[in-house]
Amino acid sequence: MNPRYLLPLLTLMVGLVPLLLPPYYVTLLNYIGLYTLVVLGLVLLTGIGGMTSFGQAAFVGLGAYTSAYLTTSELPDWLAWAGASPWLALLLGVLLTVAVALLLGALTLRLSGHYLPLGTIAWGLSLYYLFGTLESLGGHTGVSGLPSISLFGVLLDKGEKIFYLIWAVLLLAIVITQNLLNSREGRAIRALKGGQVMAESMGVNTLRSKMLIFVLSAVFAAVSGWLYAHTQRFVNPTPFGLGMGIDYLFMALIGGVASVWGALLGSGIVTLLKQALQDGLPSLMGSQGNYETIAFGLLIVLLMQRAPGGLWPMLLRFVPARFKARPLLSLDTNITPLPRRALPEHGRQILEARGVTRCFGGLVANNDMSLQVHSGEILALIGPNGAGKSTLFNQLSGVDTPTSGEVLFMGQRINGLSSRHVARMGLSRTFQHVKLLPEMSVLENVALGAHLRGRHGMVAAALHLERREEARLLNEARQQLERVGLGDCLYEPAGSLALGQQRILEIARALCADPCLLLLDEPAAGLRLKEKEALGLLLSRLRSEGMAILLVEHDMDFVMGLVDRVVVMEFGQRIAQGLPEEMQSNPAVLEAYLGGVE
Repeated sequence: MNPRYLLPLLTLMVGLVPLLLPPYYVTLLNYIGLYTLVVLGLVLLTGIGGMTSFGQAAFVGLGAYTSAYLTTSELPDWLAWAGASPWLALLLGVLLTVAVALLLGALTLRLSGHYLPLGTIAWGLSLYYLFGTLESLGGHTGVSGLPSISLFGVLLDKGEKIFYLIWAVLLLAIVITQNLLNSREGRAIRALKGGQVMAESMGVNTLRSKMLIFVLSAVFAAVSGWLYAHTQRFVNPTPFGLGMGIDYLFMALIGGVASVWGALLGSGIVTLLKQALQDGLPSLMGSQGNYETIAFGLLIVLLMQRAPGGLWPMLLRFVPARFKARPLLSLDTNITPLPRRALPEHGRQILEARGVTRCFGGLVANNDMSLQVHSGEILALIGPNGAGKSTLFNQLSGVDTPTSGEVLFMGQRINGLSSRHVARMGLSRTFQHVKLLPEMSVLENVALGAHLRGRHGMVAAALHLERREEARLLNEARQQLERVGLGDCLYEPAGSLALGQQRILEIARALCADPCLLLLDEPAAGLRLKEKEALGLLLSRLRSEGMAILLVEHDMDFVMGLVDRVVVMEFGQRIAQGLPEEMQSNPAVLEAYLGGVE
């Protein structure tokens, strides 16, 4: 649903709720607001970034306990200022949370698969037991006597008073999250789940993007903990354990783990459902046993079976089209275009592979491979399936590192450099198996290619201060899409395109990086005859502009009528090279690839 309707509607409801509902329901809504703030971080971290975390409750505890300690303990002189007000305690709590999140992120975010969630369980449990062990934090008894928050001279000592602060903070967090996702940094974050190899090849620092959302989600949780502590005016370790961390994940999954508004829906449903079960089941089943926990678990399983993507995406199917969200894209065709890279002079050597060998254990995928690519030429790399062409592409683009030999790009040795660094130097590529973000629009997918041409970071994106740069990046994406013939598909989901169109989209994304060398892995696969002819014309125009192109392709009619030179591979090594017409009559090539000598 369009945020232009949802945000004002929610703001109106927030303003009226304490005036219309009894204190009991206001208290429930306070908890829903506090939980949503935590779950919002999980939407970024898990639903969009693809990193499952069970430790968010520990960050809630970190914010709560920091404020509790600072506002109730006798502090040393150098720290006494932090205990003078809950607001100063919030500042110090956020700084401490950022420091802890950076440390924990450095330790765990390099993990993948099941090791990452297990890592979050480990440090979540560690922090939980730390809260209960330290005597200065009250042990398992907890800390009481926290002061109420005061805002503009008004003491927020009742649920209906602090309600406005909780929901104002939540609304601000929602706006920040939406601004972030609708930006260059947001596209990089969304690319984490769609393929990190692709994202790095487009210039995205994936570890940095992971760390950004990890820290931001931790800050959201810590602020929620601070509000919780001064609402309850008491803290103990119980709400910050692994069980609550699992509940937060349930809230995200039920509402829609990749949806900002699903965070609010999921938190509301889980909170109200738990409360209803706790109130109703004991009268039916007796007070012995945790029947509400059993019933809650069964209902969660049923919900996830019926709505695996969450309830929010399911509800959106029933929303009339006129009320659904429109693309929040700053597309301005009159804006100053991005600066262009000066292409090297025609005929200059752009790329050279010297004796490149790549071994995977006892398997030699590339064996003493050498080739050169010059500015203003198209070089084809051909060979049967399994010849090692895509492996060589990975060595040339920085995705992988040769076991021996060297790769020179623009005269510089790039062995061991990251694909992100190589992309910044002017090399861009496509992939044998299309790597797109299917839920994102065609325009946003292509704009990801221009990531390294932007400069503004997360703070500017969150505060909506990078709109001019964002408009220039999107305009560049539009121009490249029109250049390749996809100008009518700007706002379509990339996953809805045919395979051939998706390959053309990848070329547009690669061009968005403003390269001097294009590596195209089977660009004509899946294209119809007219589409191949259009692709051939596009590549010819790029060559005439001075761009160097290295392509892998199996369509010999397409290759031989387009390229300047051909390199032929078999069993990981070069068996021939030369002009297209020479390769068509070369006995070794005919035997290995073109069907044998007649």
